[in-house]
Parts: sequence; structure tokens; C-alpha cells
Amino acid sequence: MTTSPMRPPRRRGRSLRRNLALAAVVTAALSTCVPGATAAGQHDDRSRLQLRLQRDADAITALGVTGVQARLVTSDGRNTTATSGVADLTDRRPVPGNGYFRAASVTKTFVATVVLQLVGDRRIALDDPVERWLPGVVSGNGNDGSAITVRQLLQHTSGIHDDYPDYTSAQDFHRHRYDTSTSEQTVARAMSHRPDFRPGTRWSYGNTGYVLLGMIIERVTGHPWHEEVRERIVRPLGLDHTFRPGASPVLPRPHAETYQRFKAGEPLVDVTEQVGQGTNGEAGLVSTTADLNRFFRALLGGRLLPPAQLAQMTEVVPVGEEFEQFMPGARDGLGLFSRPLSCGGVYWGHEGGDSGWITATGVTADGRRSVAVSLSGVQADSEDDVLRVAQAENKLVDDALCTTADTGHQPR
Repeated sequence: MTTSPMRPPRRRGRSLRRNLALAAVVTAALSTCVPGATAAGQHDDRSRLQLRLQRDADAITALGVTGVQARLVTSDGRNTTATSGVADLTDRRPVPGNGYFRAASVTKTFVATVVLQLVGDRRIALDDPVERWLPGVVSGNGNDGSAITVRQLLQHTSGIHDDYPDYTSAQDFHRHRYDTSTSEQTVARAMSHRPDFRPGTRWSYGNTGYVLLGMIIERVTGHPWHEEVRERIVRPLGLDHTFRPGASPVLPRPHAETYQRFKAGEPLVDVTEQVGQGTNGEAGLVSTTADLNRFFRALLGGRLLPPAQLAQMTEVVPVGEEFEQFMPGARDGLGLFSRPLSCGGVYWGHEGGDSGWITATGVTADGRRSVAVSLSGVQADSEDDVLRVAQAENKLVDDALCTTADTGHQPR
């Protein structure tokens, strides 16, 4: 399983995965209430928010996506939700408003937060070479752990090549969907390739770097990355619906099913039940829109990192040119992407996606306003299909973060 921020449901080569990656999410301090507004006026504002969120969710399912659930939290802490489509194609059940889903690469922000907490505790430094913590692990075929830093792993500038097995057909999926891969096996596959570029000279979204970060967390703390995520983030924030399922291939209920078409013209395959390869820090968490909103609001609100480390997390570099059509104006920090808002400023967050799932998150710079959306059954057989879904998803996030009475912003 690969874990690009966004990609079509068919498993393809790495170059296409990179081209389809999207970042997502956060910022610009927005308020949802006008001082002195009447109760009736506030009710009208909420109705307008609901209408806009529903309209944007419906626009996504109109493109062929099976189901959408979206949740906006305004600066006064109120939730506005919308669902569209169906949870499954057999019974045509409605999409649950707070169903579980595989968060995929959104996991990277959790891992990055733990790493930066360790930096704040002076247990690790961003400029530490990988070799210091994982001697001999990044080596061979021109790979050199002494030339790659922790910061470069976090920011996708390490040059390490990704090598993840792809399902090539429905038969291949059913044969291998319960397979698991250790961190060591994932890294070993990457080390069988030469680096894509010299460390620090380019940016290219990858997954193996976050597998290595998970290994570093365990080396520094003595605990697996997901245990540190649980103790440092999940439990303190009360994220009761966020967890790592490990080798379990099933999701708790309620959840929507997700679907994949392996070849054009073939029927859709329900791919909800699977383990996949991406469970070692590059992905692996199951969550809900409510939990993801709470996490990103706490992160940007300064509740998880000291100011110095939050500032380091939001120091950005340009992303690759191939991403521009999918994520216009995006910049990459350390486990966070920034994107410009149409009403001014930027927002922060991360996306995740694979096997028909796409997750997008967005939160304002002060952590007060956020949106999370889960797409299931994304059927995109071409880059044009993916682009249309990406544009509709981007619009939902932008409208959710910009549509407030006090900004005077009119949705596009």
C-alpha cells in the first residue's frame, strides 16, 4: 500500500503517485461571529455554512466519488457536518456523519509531532544524521545515512527512493490484501535502489522517510512510534476514535466502504478489508473527522508543541513542480503543508489517500477553525479525473475556512 496524500484508486507506478499527491490544510485566523450579532443572524450564518458545506460535498459525489463526509469546526467550537453519496453500493446505506476511515498519510503529521516533541525535550536534533540513530540502516547503492538528516526525512528532501508493491488486479488484491511488511523490510526495498537525488537538493514526496522516522522514535524512546503517538497525542487530547489497527484488516463500525477499479472497464472491487503495507509511520492510523479536527486545532493552537518547535514545523520549502496543478501555491513544512486561502492568508494540514480513500484536513494558523473531509470510493482512472476531484475537494476546504460573516468572503 502506498500512502501519497492523494492518488487514484488504481495502484500505479511511483511517478504517477507523486504527480497525484496533494497537500492540504490550515490557516488564517478567522472568526465565525460578528460582535453584537443577533441570535437570528447567527442562525442564518450557520444555515449558510451548512448549505455551502453540503453543496461542496455533493459536487464531489457528482464526480463519481461513492461517499463524502465533511466536518467544519468554527472558532466558537461548533460543528457543522455534511454527508453525500452512499456508504456502500449494495445496500445504499447513507454515509455516516462521523464514520471511521483509514487516515493514510495524515499519520505523518502525528509522527512529525512526536519527533518535534523529542526535539523540544532535547533528546534529538533536527540536524542529527540518520546514521546516528540507525547505524548501517541507510546504506548501499549510493544511500548514505550519514548524509541525510532528520529534518530532510520530515520534509521529503532526503532523496530516498520509495519501493512499495502495487496490486495489479482484483485477483492480486485478494491474494495479498492481508500481507504485512515490517519497517526493516520496507527500508530494505528502498535501499535496493539508488537515491532519487542528492540529499537536500530537491523535494519529492515519499513514504520511506517516515518509516525511518518511526524507527528513530523507537530507538530514542524505547517504544514503537504508535505507542508514543498514543501516549503523547491521542490520550491527552481524548482522541477516542484514533488508533493503529496493526494487522487487523477491518474497520470499526460505522464506516463507509471504499472501492477500486483496477483496470478501465472492469467492475469496481470492494477493497475496504485489507491490511496493506503502509502501517509503519508513513501511514497506519484509523480516525474520524471529529478526531482529526481536534488534533489539528490542538497542534496549531500550541497545545502539542512549544513555540520554537511549532515554528520549526511551519518553516516551508516549495514542493515539486509536478504538484502545482493539484496543490496550487503549496509549501511543505515538517509534516505539514501550507496552502493559500482565497480570502487571504494560508491554511495548514495534510492529506492522505489510497485504495479509494482520500482524507483532507485544514486548520487556521491559530488553531480555532478547522475542517476535515473523508472521501470513499474515489473512482479516477486518469490524472484528469484525479484533478477534477482534487479541485472539488480543494474548494470544499477553502469555502469551509473562508465562508464566515466577518470576512465578507463570497464562495467562488
